[in-house]
Amino acid sequence: MYNIIFVGAPGAGKGTQASRVAQKLNMVHISSGDLFRQALEQGTELGKQVKAYMEKGALVPDEITIQMVMERLSATDGANGVILDGFPRNLPQAEALDGAVGARGKTIDKVVYIEVSEEELVKRLSGRWLCRQCQAVYNTVNSPPKMEGKCDKCGGELYQRPDDKPETVKKRLDVYFAETAPLIDYYRRQGTLMTVEGEGSVEEVTRRIVAALPAEKLVVK
Repeated sequence: MYNIIFVGAPGAGKGTQASRVAQKLNMVHISSGDLFRQALEQGTELGKQVKAYMEKGALVPDEITIQMVMERLSATDGANGVILDGFPRNLPQAEALDGAVGARGKTIDKVVYIEVSEEELVKRLSGRWLCRQCQAVYNTVNSPPKMEGKCDKCGGELYQRPDDKPETVKKRLDVYFAETAPLIDYYRRQGTLMTVEGEGSVEEVTRRIVAALPAEKLVVK
């Protein structure tokens, strides 16, 4: 099994690319956000623990997240490999994940870092607008509504969340880069880091990622 982690700043498109590349290479895409939602919906023991932390407004501890990830990695549908997206987010999480994966005789084979300039990230993130009625998401950069300020689906008013405004986005990115710089260095020292240019069309970035991964390990559809 070939295990890959996708990392990148908010707005870099790592979730979109992880999903597209997984489909193209016949791999399983595991998103930590999806794992949380599934555990909550299914009411599993881990889901109950996650819910308790969320209700208190507290961060879910790393050990619970890792346990969920490891359970998902053990599933039989990942024979061709797994792409992990959304975790780890910082150095302690990466070290803990390596320990858990190593204990099961597995490894993280590649870490794909989708690199996008801060200027482009601010433009992408601050261009996001939501519909007040149906919560449809639009982006003035790559998926604008047909009529400015109105939802294509229901005609509802579009609004921008406070954390999507340019000044707030800049602060979010500062926090991300401060947390993630040691993570990038960690994987670079391990020799697993692979940096891919994340600007351009979604299709272009997908092609770059697939071309950069070792072909002999992959099953391309």
